[in-house]
Amino acid sequence: MPSPSIRTDHLVYAVPDLAAAVERIAAEWGVRPIIGGQHPNGTHNALLALGPHTYLEIIAPDPAQPDPPLGRNFGIDDRPGETRLVTWAATVSDLDATHAGALAQGYDAGAVMDGSRLRPDGVKIAWRSTRLVGWPPLGDGLVPFLIEWGEGTPHPSSDSPQGCTLVGLRAEHPEPAPIRRMLAALGLDVAVTEGSTPVLFALIDTPKGQVALV
Repeated sequence: MPSPSIRTDHLVYAVPDLAAAVERIAAEWGVRPIIGGQHPNGTHNALLALGPHTYLEIIAPDPAQPDPPLGRNFGIDDRPGETRLVTWAATVSDLDATHAGALAQGYDAGAVMDGSRLRPDGVKIAWRSTRLVGWPPLGDGLVPFLIEWGEGTPHPSSDSPQGCTLVGLRAEHPEPAPIRRMLAALGLDVAVTEGSTPVLFALIDTPKGQVALV
């Protein structure tokens, strides 16, 4: 069973053009994502709440920033022009303890790093999260990275447009057993079945009906 101290925080949906994706989702889902802000690694994002503690992060290359020397996060530069659900994040109340617990179960969730961005209104959003080196990472994006929000930082779901709800999350992988073990080490119960390629599927209720995001 999932641990009460860890839950789905957000889905990371990579797109080539942020403005175009916002317009498409607004038209198809009936809720318009709000611009979130810029990341210092050459990306910017838009956000949409998927519940009281969960949100969708739509992320794209930021044309206002130069190309980062080490490439953008989530392998965005490796598959330019593609639209896809690349990974997800799980929020934890104690990142260090969760990381250590997973390590004791044989899964290294990666290095713990500080992160931040500025909202358009100037408010700084800060967090700590795990990051695996390289892309695709161990788990091929189907195993979430861990995130712990900074003290006093408003959770993005609280001020993102409402009306959509995440109702299901599952995955496919050519070798599902190792993925299941990694998820179990984090206390997560996500269905992983065998498939030809690694794919993450999210089922979302919207004002215009249910949609499947892949």
